[in-house]
Amino acid sequence: MQAKKLSLHHIIKAPKTAVEKVPVLLLLHGYGSNEEDLFSFAAELPEELFIVSVRAPRDLQPYGYSWYDIHYTATEKISNDEHAIESRDAVATFIDEVVDNYPVDASNVTLLGFSQGTILSYSVAFTYPEKVKNVIALSGYLNHNIFDFNTDKNYSSLDFYCSHGSVDQVIPVEAAREITPFMEEHNLKHVYEEFPVGHGVAPQNFYSFKAWLEKRI
Repeated sequence: MQAKKLSLHHIIKAPKTAVEKVPVLLLLHGYGSNEEDLFSFAAELPEELFIVSVRAPRDLQPYGYSWYDIHYTATEKISNDEHAIESRDAVATFIDEVVDNYPVDASNVTLLGFSQGTILSYSVAFTYPEKVKNVIALSGYLNHNIFDFNTDKNYSSLDFYCSHGSVDQVIPVEAAREITPFMEEHNLKHVYEEFPVGHGVAPQNFYSFKAWLEKRI
C-alpha cells in the first residue's frame, strides 16, 4: 500500500495481513529530525499495527523539520507556543484524515512521540481526548501553554506510557518528573519509567514500551 497525499507528509507500514479496522500508531519525531527517524522502530513493533510516521510541517535550515520553533537566549530556551498550537490542531485534523483514508480503527489510535513530538502528543491527547487511546511519550514534558485540559471532557479512555533518560542533557529529567503528579491529580492511567541514558531511547526502554503497547492494542 502506498501512502496517500494528506495534509501532512507521511510514510506508512501496513500490516502484512490486510484487514479492516486495525489499530493505528502515529509516530511524531523530535526537533530537527524527520519521518524516517522513528520509522526505524517500525519493523520491530507488533505486526498488526498500521504505522504512520509523520513529518512535522516546519522546515529547518539546513535540514530537518520541527513542530514549532525554539529560540535560545543566554539563560533560557523559549518555545513558540503559537506554532505548537497550530501543529497540535494540524495533527488532530491529520488523525481524522488517516481514519478516513486508511483501513484503521478510529477507536484504537496510539501516538508515539519523541522529545518535541512527545510534547505535542500530550497536547493533542489532552485537547482532543476523543481522537486518541494511547500515548507513548518518550523524553518529553508537559507544556501547559499548548493544551486545554478541561474537566468537562472525558479522559477516561486515555492511557500513557511515559519515559525519560535520567541523565538527559537536552530536557532535564526534573521536567519529566512533573508528569506523574499531574497524572495522579487528574486520575489518568499512566506508567512512568526512567532509564540511565541521555536524550535517546535505550534498548530496555524500547522493549518496555513495546510490551506496554502490545497489551493495549
